[in-house]
Amino acid sequence: MDAGLDLVEIQPNANPPVCKILDYGRYKYQAQKKAAETRKKQKTVEIKEIKMRPNIDTHDYEVKMRNMLRFFNDGDKVKVTLRFRGREMAHQDLGMNLLNKVREETSEIAKVESSPKLEGRQMVMVLAPIK
Repeated sequence: MDAGLDLVEIQPNANPPVCKILDYGRYKYQAQKKAAETRKKQKTVEIKEIKMRPNIDTHDYEVKMRNMLRFFNDGDKVKVTLRFRGREMAHQDLGMNLLNKVREETSEIAKVESSPKLEGRQMVMVLAPIK
């Protein structure tokens, strides 16, 4: 008697291979739903960028730090970019001091993923939230 069922190989690598008699269309549909559900639960970690200048004002700095804390709470990484213009290149120590200040203020909630390094006219540091 024809029940409209198929012989489906579940685990071909097992010894002996595991097979089931079931409706293949329904099996495929359920597998697709399961994959979509796992994709939905996944959180992709984004890298947010905060751009600063070496002679940043205190209020501007505080606003950037607030945004950075919000990004860490969302579970995102933060790339702090410090851009030097003109004669600021002669005062790279000011930029390093600023990035060290950022590192110290976020030390409880974030760890340094890549320490500050100079790339052309900008200094870059990447911070990741501590889970």
